Amino acid sequence: MSIAADLGEIDRAAPPAPQTHVGRRLLRNPGVVAGAAILALMFSIALAAPWLGTVDPAAINPAVRNKLPGYEETVRNADGRESALVHHMGTDTLGRDVYSRVVYGARASLLVGASVALISVAIGLVIGLIAGYIRWLDGIVMRVMDGLMAIPAILLAIAVVSLSSTGLLAVIVAIVIPEIPRVVRLVRSVVLSVREEPYVEAAISVGTPTLPLIVRHILPNTVPPLIVQATYIAASAILIEAILSFLGVGIPPQTPTWGNIMAEGRALFRIFPHNILYPGILLALTVLAVNMLGDGLRDTLDPRLSKRL
Repeated sequence: MSIAADLGEIDRAAPPAPQTHVGRRLLRNPGVVAGAAILALMFSIALAAPWLGTVDPAAINPAVRNKLPGYEETVRNADGRESALVHHMGTDTLGRDVYSRVVYGARASLLVGASVALISVAIGLVIGLIAGYIRWLDGIVMRVMDGLMAIPAILLAIAVVSLSSTGLLAVIVAIVIPEIPRVVRLVRSVVLSVREEPYVEAAISVGTPTLPLIVRHILPNTVPPLIVQATYIAASAILIEAILSFLGVGIPPQTPTWGNIMAEGRALFRIFPHNILYPGILLALTVLAVNMLGDGLRDTLDPRLSKRL
């Protein structure tokens, strides 16, 4: 048999790469598939909002305020012709189209969730690596983190927003601050366990510098749990943003968000429930999808749980 044939037999007998195993387990997990599909739909809605929205979400028309879903309004076009405008989800107390506001509201909610997850994970990763590897800093850093975690996240976010100007950036910062300690504690626990491994001790014994040691041997071990934690942070951030907007201390009311839409419709909820029902459904679906995705990633990336799949 030729050498090329031998090599072909070896290639066919070689086991699949670990990334292939992870990908197959993810595709076999119904929670991951369903969560990813719903999130993809929500992101598509947010990106296509200018084309999906029927009218300007901030356009006020008192003549059609508090109309039920499916109401048809006759509008005059620029060329003088009349046409029918259907308000698929009705209108609010100012006559704004609820459907267009819900579609545009997906942008703010998803942007807050993704931004908070990325920023809090990035900052918490750096602090957690330092606290877990440098022993004399561990006690100082963790006492500060414990102090932040002692304050409920929503109360801390309200306090931060109250001390600053309202806006999207202020809301993101207000939600990031209480999420950082959770990431720090997770990364620190991983570092404390990994630094006792023989390959890390061997790298220290041969004089490997601190930064290359952390980047090459410790940092890769923090990636799987951080990915899972980021999904939960995103879900929590979307909910907290909706709560802040509902309480009137979040994103300004003129900017359509799911929380703002529900806050403006709560006064007439019993008579016109559609103002809260539709944004509430999308909010619940988005948070559910993120949590399903996080649970699926945890089950797949955790070696103890992945054996069951």
